[in-house]
Amino acid sequence: MSFQLRGAIMQNISGSSAEEVEATIDDALQSGEEKMLPGLGVMFEVYWQQASDQDKEQMIQTISNGLQQQG
Repeated sequence: MSFQLRGAIMQNISGSSAEEVEATIDDALQSGEEKMLPGLGVMFEVYWQQASDQDKEQMIQTISNGLQQQG
């Protein structure tokens, strides 16, 4: 992902409330549109940068478990 795209996404979501973030995530998942993936990736990056080591480990386990169920 180019920094230009990341910057544009950050500009669009900066200052969003918790409710707005949740609505964005829900909309992206319900629509299933691939064009939403970069935005979700940027949100995940923001989360990861702010998360504690314990939160990161929990997220890794949750994703890993979900991926195993998909396979």
